[in-house]
Amino acid sequence: MNINFPAPDSNDLTSDSWRIFRIISEFVDGFETMTDLGPSVSIFGSARLKQDSPYYQMGVEVSKRIAAKGFAIITGGGPGMMEAANKGAQEANGSSCGLNIDLPMEYAANPYIDQKYCLYFRYFFVRKVMFIRYAQGYVFLPGGYGTMDELFEALTLIQTHKIRAFPIYLMGSSYWSGMMDWIKTTLIEHETISPEDLLMIQITDDPEEVAHGIERHYQRHRVQKNF
Repeated sequence: MNINFPAPDSNDLTSDSWRIFRIISEFVDGFETMTDLGPSVSIFGSARLKQDSPYYQMGVEVSKRIAAKGFAIITGGGPGMMEAANKGAQEANGSSCGLNIDLPMEYAANPYIDQKYCLYFRYFFVRKVMFIRYAQGYVFLPGGYGTMDELFEALTLIQTHKIRAFPIYLMGSSYWSGMMDWIKTTLIEHETISPEDLLMIQITDDPEEVAHGIERHYQRHRVQKNF
C-alpha cells in the first residue's frame, strides 16, 4: 500500500530553521548560568505530592544534608518534591537551582530557588542536558512518568558509556520496591539487562547515606562535568 504524504509547507521549513537558534539560545543561557554552580546534585520527584506527604520532608532533609557537604542542588523548579529539595538547599545555605519548564502541573517556579539560578526552558532535551552535565549524582524521590524518564535516561547513558558513572539513589523504598522487583525478575530473567546493571541503583530511606555516598564518590573521582 502506497501512502502519499503532503509536501511540507515552505513556512514550516523556515520555522524549523529558525528553531535552531532558539535551541542554541537555551543551551547558551543554561551553560552561562550554571557553569559557576560548582559540584552539584540533581534531585527529582513528583510535582503532585503536597507538603503533607511524608516524602516532602524526606526531600527537604536529603537536600539539606547534601547541600551541607558543599553541593549545589538542581531541581526542575516546580512544586512538590522539587520545592522540598530547593527548600532544603536554602535551609543549609547552599546554592539552589531550578530548571523550570511550562507544564500543566508546574505553573510557576517554587519560592526556594536562588534568583540567579532560576532558568526557564521550552525544550525538554535542553533541560535534560543541564540536569546531567553538572551533576555529581542523581537522587530520585517518588514521582511519575517525568521522574522515571529522567531515571531511565540516566541509567541508559551510564550503561552505554555515553556519560561517566555517578551515584543514583532512589529514596522511598516502599515506593520503588515494586519497580525494582520487576527489574530484578523480568528484565534479568529475559536477559534484557545484565546483573551488573543493577549496581547502578541504590535504594535507601537514609538522607545521610545518600549525602555521604555522593560526597565519597566525588572525592574519589573529582570530575566536574558530563559530556
